[in-house]
Amino acid sequence: MYSDPDTKEPFYVGKGKGNRVFNHLDDRSENDKVHKIKEIRERGKEPIIEILAHGLDNETALKVEAAAIDLIGIKNLTNRQRGHESSTYGKIEVSLLDARYSHEKLKEDDITDNILLIRINKRYRNDMSPQELYDATRGYWRLNVENAKKVDYVLSVYEGMVLEVYEVAEWLPALSTFMDRPGKPNPEDMDGRYEFVGKVANDNVRKHYIDKSVKECFPPGDSNPIKYQWGKK
Repeated sequence: MYSDPDTKEPFYVGKGKGNRVFNHLDDRSENDKVHKIKEIRERGKEPIIEILAHGLDNETALKVEAAAIDLIGIKNLTNRQRGHESSTYGKIEVSLLDARYSHEKLKEDDITDNILLIRINKRYRNDMSPQELYDATRGYWRLNVENAKKVDYVLSVYEGMVLEVYEVAEWLPALSTFMDRPGKPNPEDMDGRYEFVGKVANDNVRKHYIDKSVKECFPPGDSNPIKYQWGKK
C-alpha cells in the first residue's frame, strides 16, 4: 500500500511478488498513481510503502487486495479498477450475502408467469445502484423479440440468484434508449440485438421470485445468458 507521507492517506493498493512493490517508483507511464508519486517527490519526500499481508498464495492475495480496495474505496485511490473478483468476493451488505448462500430454489411449479431469465454475471458488481442493475439487465441481447414480447416479467440473475424482477413496457432495437453504456457492442453488431424499457415489478411479484435460485434452469456448460420459462397458469 502506497500512502502520502504528509496526510498518511493511502492512494494505491496492489498485489505483488518479490521486489514488485518498488517498481511503481520507476513507473513512467501516464496515470494518476505516477502523478501522485511525482507530486510527493516534488515536496522532497517519498511515499510511505507498507505491506498489508505477506506469505500468501496468489488467490488469497487477490482477495486481500480486493478487500483493501473496497474498504478504502476505489474513488479514494489511484487504482484504475476494483480488486480481482471483487464483484463476487468483495464488500457486500450482509443481508445480500445471506441471500446469496441460503436462497431457496425456484421450483418449476412455482413459475406461474411467462418469465425471461437474463444472466448478468459479467456485468454485475456488489455495489451497483438500482439504476445500474436495471441498465445491466435490460440490454443489449441477441434474442427472438417475438418470444420476448410474450413474457410477463424479466428476471435479473447473477450466479443463479434472482436479483430483481422487471415488468417490461416495450422491447426496442439495441441502442434505442441509451448510447453511452460501457462495454456496448459495435454498431455493426446490432442486428438481432434488443433492449427493453420497463419498471420494477410490484411487491407481490418480486416476493415470489426475488432471492430465489434458478441455477437448475441453466444446464452445465450453457453459456447463453437468455432463458425463457413459460408459466403454468
